[in-house]
Amino acid sequence: MSTATDPQPQTPQPPQQPPQQPQVAVDPLVTLCLVLIVVLVLGGAGYVCVVHPALTAPIAAVAGVAAALAAAFAVVIAIRRR
Repeated sequence: MSTATDPQPQTPQPPQQPPQQPQVAVDPLVTLCLVLIVVLVLGGAGYVCVVHPALTAPIAAVAGVAAALAAAFAVVIAIRRR
């Protein structure tokens, strides 16, 4: 009898799962710092607009450009993380 042709008992193997990408977690400290900075900048801009009404238009223009840049950066970061 040859052992090369004898059927070997097969052990069931678990189904293969595709490798998952590691989840990128956002650091809570970075999030807290970002929120604090945004609140302080918006609060400061609001205070300046109340105290000096003549600066409202230039601050609004800068805020509009900043919002557009922030949206563009958010899109770029979201695309790179995929």
